This record gives sequence, C-alpha cells and structure tokens, in this order.
Amino acid sequence: MLIIVAVVLLLILSSPWNLIAFFVLVPLWLLELFGWNRTVKNRRKAVGAETLIGKEAVVTVGCRPLGQVRLDGEIWEARCDSGAATGDTVRVVGRDGLVLVVSPAGG
Repeated sequence: MLIIVAVVLLLILSSPWNLIAFFVLVPLWLLELFGWNRTVKNRRKAVGAETLIGKEAVVTVGCRPLGQVRLDGEIWEARCDSGAATGDTVRVVGRDGLVLVVSPAGG
C-alpha cells in the first residue's frame, strides 16, 4: 500500500516535495515488506494433505488394505493395514503421496 501512495505523491506533489515523499515512503514500504515476510515465513501450513493428519474419516470403499475414505466432503485413497469395512470410522495417521494412511478410530 505504501508503494502506491509513494507513486501517487510522486505524480501529485510539486518538486522537490514529490521526490522527498517518494524517497521517504519507499524505505518504509521495504520495511513493511520484510516485516510481513518474517511473520508469514514460519507460519504453519493451513492447506494440503498434512492438515488432514489426526482427523477422522468414514470408509466408503473397504480398506483391505487399499480403499477410499470420505473426509471433509472429499474422497481420498486410503491404506489401512489392519483393515476397515465400509461405514467404519478411521483416523488419519499419515500419508504416502496422495494416499492417506489410516487406522481404526478405536485403536
């Protein structure tokens, strides 16, 4: 936002005030940019298959060991080594590519 203000002031103000405003606002804009980068860089991801780990899903196609589960309205390929029947509730414990690794929710 500051860079837009700097350019507008460069065009509107008379000389030398336009240059003064521009050269004051550009470093402030850079500080704002680096500040946002520092706060966002270490933030936990909010999307992707990693966010599904720990959630519960319902088996739609029996997992013996491969099948499908419905999780948050989406159908995912799943692998359950202990096996799960259609309609069972399972918990996501990991992922292998786009295949969710699940285990029965009771254990």
